[in-house]
Parts: sequence; structure tokens; C-alpha cells
Amino acid sequence: MTAIEKVLCINRASLPARWVAQRTVLPMDLAGFTGQCTQSGFSFVNRPEAEQDPGQKQIIPYILLQTEDGKQTAAYNRRGSETRLHDLWSVGIGGHINPIDRDNGGSSFKEILVTGMERELDEELIRRPAGDPVEFCGIISEDITPVGSVHLGAVFRILTNTPAAYLPGEELYRFTWTRTETLKTLNMELWSELALELVDRH
Repeated sequence: MTAIEKVLCINRASLPARWVAQRTVLPMDLAGFTGQCTQSGFSFVNRPEAEQDPGQKQIIPYILLQTEDGKQTAAYNRRGSETRLHDLWSVGIGGHINPIDRDNGGSSFKEILVTGMERELDEELIRRPAGDPVEFCGIISEDITPVGSVHLGAVFRILTNTPAAYLPGEELYRFTWTRTETLKTLNMELWSELALELVDRH
């Protein structure tokens, strides 16, 4: 019997209203984000229940890869486990945070978040340079799509001088480095549009 996946969630009602507006793009620092999430309280919820409950916000690390000058951004075509996003282009690598991230990283919200983010990168990329720094940019959220209504994105960005050193796994279908200014011509998922807007503000 397959175990039910548990995912990190925060009750929507305990979060600031501006974090969970219909369309949220909020630059902030990591301390501000993790401090509020700690204050709001968090728990691991069975994913099938969380996916049907807009009262819960599943916290998703969402990582962008860009060249240091910002002129190129990595993008890929969705075809993973989230069927509602299939055939859309994405600039965000990421996924759900699970109890293993607490077990492997520590019990604080910040430790769980960062451990989950690093795990997602290790799962999705076969190879990446060890020295490229990861920075936190802020959060995105939206109630426009069924997927968005139950998720909140913690947006990170990696800036690199060696884009060719990133080797994608098979989940990152048609992975390519694209001129950032031409991304708008792709059929992108809404979260990618929000994340690019956030990075511009950041």
C-alpha cells in the first residue's frame, strides 16, 4: 500500500491578507517570510486533502535560474506529476515540502524550507555548480487558477556565469536557456509570469 504524501501547509486565515490576495507579487527578505510563517503556524497535511482545500496554502519553493546579467532565463515545458500544468512553459523549479525535509534539516520553518528547496534542486538537476549563490526574492500567490488557489510560492533565484554547467533531469522537458525578454512569447504558467514580475521588482 502506497503511503499518502504529506505536504507543508499554512492555514490561509492565519496569513496576512495581502499575502493571499487574488494576485500576489510581494518582494521580501527571507527573515520576514520565515518569521511570519513561524508565527502563523505550519503543519504537514495529507496532500489529497490539501489539494482540495483552499483554506490551506501549500508552501512551494520556486527557483529561477538566470545568468548574472539577467538576460537569459532557464525555461522548460511542463509534463510532470501536476497534469493541470501540462504543455505550459515554466521558469520555476520546485515542488512540495515533505516531512523528510524536517527530518533532514531541522524543525524550524526556515530550516525546513531551505532543506526542501535544496532537495528539489538536487532532484530536478543532474548537475549544477556548487558555487552559484541562491537568493530569496519574495512570494507569489494567486486565486485565479485551481492550482494557484491552494499553493503559495516562495521564490528563490540562482544567478550564474556558467549556464551550460546546469544539466537538467528528465522532468525538465525541453529545458533551454532563453532570452528573458522573449519569455513573454511562450505559453507560460501564471506562476512563471508572477515570478518574473517579482524578480523585476526585486
